Amino acid sequence: MLRQTMLRISHRPRAAVAGFTLVEIMIVVLIISVITSLAVPAFARIKRRANTAVLVGDFRTFSGAFDSYAQEFGTWPAEAAAGVIPAGMSGRLNDTAWRRRTPMGGKYNWEGNQLHFGTRYRAAIAISAAAGAPLVLDVPQLQALETAMDGTFDWLGGTFHLGTGIVPLVIIQP
Repeated sequence: MLRQTMLRISHRPRAAVAGFTLVEIMIVVLIISVITSLAVPAFARIKRRANTAVLVGDFRTFSGAFDSYAQEFGTWPAEAAAGVIPAGMSGRLNDTAWRRRTPMGGKYNWEGNQLHFGTRYRAAIAISAAAGAPLVLDVPQLQALETAMDGTFDWLGGTFHLGTGIVPLVIIQP
């Protein structure tokens, strides 16, 4: 009797003995897709917050260095291209941070006595597109930056603005 049972079991096809059913595989795929759909937006928010923190820190540090220069020399440094350290600012700025590609693309750019949307600013720092560093205009990132810099969301007030060419612009002196 036992021998007959063993023979019947051994003659079963392999697929019937081992493996997952289609329903089990579909449930696993569904669970993975739900977890992914929850994780991806959360990861994007965390990345945006981290980028905003880096940008705000850089803008504040750079603004302090330019203010120090103006206090010492009674004037602002001369205009310089994106990613280029303005004359007299080497050693005052973290040269590596100024020259690198920013977290939102582009490079930092000293805006001395420049016109933006009809308003002349004596001293400002912009993020501008540069060779090898295109500027990606991410509206949620810009909104987070505006709120972090000024405490409220107002494109026209405070120290953070959008300059000509829709570049992020931090006003040091109007």
